[in-house]
Amino acid sequence: MVLTLIGTGRLGTNLHAALCKAGHTVVQLRGRNFSAEQVAGDVVIICVKDAAIQSVSSVLDGTDKLVVHTAGSMPMDVLPTSRRGVFYPMQTFSKEHLVEFADIPIFVESNNEEDTHTLETLASTLSQKVYRLTSDERQYLHLAAVFACNFANHCYAIADDILAQHGIQFQVMLPLIDQTASKVHLTPPAQAQTGPAARNDVAVMARQEAMLEGRLKEIYHLFSQSIYDKLRFNPD
Repeated sequence: MVLTLIGTGRLGTNLHAALCKAGHTVVQLRGRNFSAEQVAGDVVIICVKDAAIQSVSSVLDGTDKLVVHTAGSMPMDVLPTSRRGVFYPMQTFSKEHLVEFADIPIFVESNNEEDTHTLETLASTLSQKVYRLTSDERQYLHLAAVFACNFANHCYAIADDILAQHGIQFQVMLPLIDQTASKVHLTPPAQAQTGPAARNDVAVMARQEAMLEGRLKEIYHLFSQSIYDKLRFNPD
């Protein structure tokens, strides 16, 4: 296909590389200061921050091209064009390390069947895992991804801070992190849960809470209580 990709950030960089590798011709434009005349091909993919989607897509109002955004939490109807949709690769991206798309699930949606099929065909050139999902369903998918990815990574950052304060390298955590992630490929997350809260080891939890202050103490208590309640009310 001939495509236009608007955006040069983390997702835009990775998606541009993947589309070119798959053999597509891609015109990549910055998310600012472009005109409708620069847009080529039949599909326009907008890869900008959620807050900028409306302003960027307004430049394309009136086009007969299929315009899609890549945001997990934004509805399809935020786009003003008559042909509109969503092309959402669910993964965490960085410019420094380009990812392989073959195993990344891509979720598509459009406001007509023909364009939905076009997006499925495009997605299938990048990934083996292509799914249709409505805007309402995708909101919950993105919410789950925030817990599984963003919040989990923040926990890594907290662990890094605790270790750094005592002269311990974060790298010692990596085998534990890798094993924790690999277990849920085979075991439901609730069944894979370990640790003092899962054992209801009150003495250990009390000692560890005493080592913390302020918000971290609150986070520790809330997480521990949530783990305990999850296993108590949802036993194996």
